[in-house]
Amino acid sequence: MNTLNEPVVTSYAKAPAHTINAGGVSYAYRELGPKGGVPVVFFVHLAATLDNWDPRIIDPIAKNRHVITFNNQGVGASTGQVPDSIEAMAEDAYTFIKALGHEKIDIFSFSLGGMVAQALIAKHPELVRKLVLTGTGPKGGKDIHKVIGTTYYDILRAALTRSDAKEFLFFNRDAAGKQAGKAFVQRLEERTADRDAPITIKAFQTQLKAIKKWGLGTPADLSKITQPTLIANGDNDRMVPSVLSEDLHRRINGSELIIYPGSGHGGIFQFHNKFAPIAVDFLTP
Repeated sequence: MNTLNEPVVTSYAKAPAHTINAGGVSYAYRELGPKGGVPVVFFVHLAATLDNWDPRIIDPIAKNRHVITFNNQGVGASTGQVPDSIEAMAEDAYTFIKALGHEKIDIFSFSLGGMVAQALIAKHPELVRKLVLTGTGPKGGKDIHKVIGTTYYDILRAALTRSDAKEFLFFNRDAAGKQAGKAFVQRLEERTADRDAPITIKAFQTQLKAIKKWGLGTPADLSKITQPTLIANGDNDRMVPSVLSEDLHRRINGSELIIYPGSGHGGIFQFHNKFAPIAVDFLTP
């Protein structure tokens, strides 16, 4: 419980950083929003650390919900080694969540995080109450394994223009996309103190291997996901093709799907002013 001397932090830029030890790993995480009830745990994307969440998505949710962001094993300031399978990443996430003492969570996931969330819910369905899947795809999804080539190509393009790779990977290269990409990258810099450690090249490469393995794997039975599920993406996702969001929607009974026209992998960030209120409503108990 918060006392009068401990005001509730609802700005991700000011969220306190913590660590917790579990299974021989020190997990780095941040918390914000009012404690109590079911927390919303954020599962982050490929190559990302705690510093890669858009505050325009997190802050509106944290206004009335307990929000937790975390680095999985071997990422950023978390210790250990990144495993080479999505399923192993899901088990690490489960270890972290249980170490915090939570019996039930809502999940907000993006990209790689959405794959980890699907693997977690398959193994531990009782843990998850509501599920948000953005910019992601199912196991065995068409062309997911090609993400490695797309990623390296856009990292090179970004380097040649001295830009952040996310501007190429997440956003269209039209005028609106370029503007949205630069604004997104600027928002990620709003936290100036106590920033996270960057991901290592080895960790990033291992994550890519895990995504390739997921893409080439045997499709999962998504009809087993009975939790309320919100799916969102842009209509031109080059990293995890947009058709895979439609595939998830078809296969998860009762799921909701939002596709933002004129946007890419980072559609929810480009249209944060539209998406954040929808996410808040969906996640409201």
